Amino acid sequence: MASTDEQPQGAVPPDPTPPAPPTAPPPAAAVEPRDRMPRWLPRAVVLALALYACFQLGSWMFHQLLGLLINILIAFFLALAIEPAVGRMSARGMRRGLATAIVFFGVLIAGAGFVTLLGTMLADQIVQMVEDFPDYLDSVINWINTTFSTDLSRVQIQDSLVRSDWLQRYVQNSASGVLDVSAQVVGGLFQLLTIALFSFYFAADGPRLRRALCSVLPPAKQAEVLRAWEIAVTKTGGYIYSRGLMALISGAAHYVLLATLGVPYAPALAIWVGLVSQFIPTIGTYLAGALPILIAFTVNPWYALWVLLFVVVYQQFENYVLQPKLTARTVDIHPAVAFGSVVAGTALLGAVGALIAIPAVATLQAFLGAYVKRYDVTDDPRVQGRRRRPGTAALAQARGALRRGNREELPRRSETEPDEE
Repeated sequence: MASTDEQPQGAVPPDPTPPAPPTAPPPAAAVEPRDRMPRWLPRAVVLALALYACFQLGSWMFHQLLGLLINILIAFFLALAIEPAVGRMSARGMRRGLATAIVFFGVLIAGAGFVTLLGTMLADQIVQMVEDFPDYLDSVINWINTTFSTDLSRVQIQDSLVRSDWLQRYVQNSASGVLDVSAQVVGGLFQLLTIALFSFYFAADGPRLRRALCSVLPPAKQAEVLRAWEIAVTKTGGYIYSRGLMALISGAAHYVLLATLGVPYAPALAIWVGLVSQFIPTIGTYLAGALPILIAFTVNPWYALWVLLFVVVYQQFENYVLQPKLTARTVDIHPAVAFGSVVAGTALLGAVGALIAIPAVATLQAFLGAYVKRYDVTDDPRVQGRRRRPGTAALAQARGALRRGNREELPRRSETEPDEE
């Protein structure tokens, strides 16, 4: 009888290795469901909100401090303008603080004297115009009655003006705006004091400011900053110097005209024309000429016409003859670039931008010119502004070939033979 342990022939023996136990499923905590928020998202949202809050806070602070920043910018350019005078006085052994105080005192005395003289002139002229107003009104009414066959009288016009609604509204608005005008005057005085204080510190502590700025920069950057500072001082001082010289020439020329015509307050009017026309860009000429024309009209209407013609002619002489010669070595900026810079400065910062636009652009142009590599311009008629005539190119090539050839093979021309063109 066969044993039960025997396997049938051809059967596969069983695997002696015990089967592996079934793998247990991972715990539920280790499996992250797909609908759960990523861990980095809350931190990213908090960071974005923090950056947005910082941006809003910085924007609010910038708008609140914009007036102070503009005053500091004006003070910086004023300090650059007086830096040459302070530097010369300091080089002779005077302390910078004392030298700056002397320069500021001189500017203050000159400004106060000009304002006092101009205010006295305007006050006297206004009083005279008010006293002469009835006579002017009578002459105008007589001319209207004669020309248009009307029957107007000064009493009727005065009554209609006094009882008019627009005059009453104007008086009410003027009375309510007195406090606003006072607040603006106080604010303007505070701004002037702020500008004077910062400009004094910038001028008196100029070397210390430059050392503090250069102490946080590597040596190569320090040289560039000091070079830019020197260029800014040179251009700003040159701009003020050239404008002052042109103001002196303009004032002297207008004084001769006004004194010849017998216009009252000729010295004050000449100073007004010289300063306003030079230090208020673009519209300064028209503002400067309006006041002497008005005062000349009170003397004689034909005198006003002569003053207007002289202002226009002198402005052309100054733009095309005087200004290019005086500013060639100081500012050296193209008139179109100067006009564009004034327009851009006005659009950005208003009247302040118009005042500082030209020296700022001149400084930037000089600083970039020191680092921009320039090449010799080819001798081409299109570059020189001349039109190329027919046959000029072939003639130029022939001449070049003759110069490059062997000079010994060229026939010598007699010294008495005229040169052929």
